[in-house]
Amino acid sequence: MLNQNERLILPSEDLRRAITRIAHEILEKNKGSEGLVIVGLHTRGVPLADRLANIIESLEDTRPPVGKLDISLYRDDFVGRAKPVIKSTELPVPIEDRVVVLVDDVLYTGRSIRAAMDALTDFGRARSIQLAVLVDRGHREVPIRPDYIGKNIPTSRDEVVSVKLEEIDNFEAVTLTPKIVPEINEARSFVEETKG
Repeated sequence: MLNQNERLILPSEDLRRAITRIAHEILEKNKGSEGLVIVGLHTRGVPLADRLANIIESLEDTRPPVGKLDISLYRDDFVGRAKPVIKSTELPVPIEDRVVVLVDDVLYTGRSIRAAMDALTDFGRARSIQLAVLVDRGHREVPIRPDYIGKNIPTSRDEVVSVKLEEIDNFEAVTLTPKIVPEINEARSFVEETKG
């Protein structure tokens, strides 16, 4: 199911193992699941958060509350983009005096995580915020560092890391693809077509 230019980085079994390892690390660092809230960032962070909660439940016999966070209105890169599609934010419990584990699929510049922390503070003051990412690809623009990493994948800025999940994409993998940059003539042609 890979495209011609896609290179497989993590097959489904390795992806599953990485998520399982992150769940164990979360439990170890927090000495169990008491006081945890797992919050996934839309889109692929949400099913990853559910998976982490399921694994934690299988190990601890208690499922931590799982939330969903939309960061669209907190992003700082609106200029030149289409209006954001707002998704639901659901936090099943107050975050006051709890450890919130933010979950995202790929950590790149850190700007999405900065936006997520801004969004979370609108819901209260957590005891602490931890970050779990399936893939850390580097190239930070803000001082953000994950607490839990499934896989470090060194990349160039001319590459795209894609996480495919069964819940969304109907198969599982992490892939690396060259970024497709339209040639100047193609871009001009596109702009002219959309004007007329």
